[in-house]
Amino acid sequence: MRSTRIAAAVAGAVILVGGLSACNDGGKSSGGGSSSGGSGGSSDAAAGSPADALKAAQAATEGKKSAKIDGSTTTTTPNGQVKQTSKGGLDWSQGMRMNVENTMAGGGSPGKPIKAIYTQDAVYMNMGASMPGAGGKPWMKYTYAALSKQLGGSGTLFQDVLQNANPSQPIELLLASGTAKAVGKEDVNGVQATHYSGTVTMDQLSGKLSKDLRDMLRKQLEKGGAKSEQLDVWIDSNNLLVKKVEKIGGKQPSDSTALFTDYGTKVDVAPPPASETATAPGA
Repeated sequence: MRSTRIAAAVAGAVILVGGLSACNDGGKSSGGGSSSGGSGGSSDAAAGSPADALKAAQAATEGKKSAKIDGSTTTTTPNGQVKQTSKGGLDWSQGMRMNVENTMAGGGSPGKPIKAIYTQDAVYMNMGASMPGAGGKPWMKYTYAALSKQLGGSGTLFQDVLQNANPSQPIELLLASGTAKAVGKEDVNGVQATHYSGTVTMDQLSGKLSKDLRDMLRKQLEKGGAKSEQLDVWIDSNNLLVKKVEKIGGKQPSDSTALFTDYGTKVDVAPPPASETATAPGA
């Protein structure tokens, strides 16, 4: 169903930002230090243990409150590969809000870029004025309550996820796994960054999920036969996350990469004018 594909695309962009840890219950590991970005000096943190470096990076990244993202997720399904890309601005000063361009190719999706604005209670997608049911208006409004039900969760599923999602979440998850190790210095888009890697078990992931998401994820994992994921993060000299890679194996493997830049940038997350917006059926 088209509505289910839309719900999956909306969710995919959110999970690309924070990884599966974007679905956590809002609990924070004790990172210590200030939450203001860039303080503390990564050279000192990186010289210590991986845990100390990751705690500093989590606090600095979360404290920036906005950034730009350019990422993609490729999943192998029984019907072939499905690839979703998301590019644009993120603002997590009041929960996660976004102004991004999402593209989904494969699995019956047309591969056409669609601009999407994620607000606190709905996502607005520029589907074009010719879309059936749009009444000649280019933007379509999908409430999170309606999208949550499309994915089999309660009406608060999306809002719960968005309340917690931000680029510091993968760092928190890697830290909580207890498996993080420093790989070394690498170049990421012309920036020197320290690479950390670890493995997160599905049990660890499940412990950070709300019941709705835990049940939904368990079904997905059982279908794909995955029991763990490999999580890699790259931290720059300002203690900021600049790259994240997540890999899940099994019968339906998934590979996700996200690049983060321009921390502290201003992101326009205002909804489109009401005169240009239609509400999706059931939303």
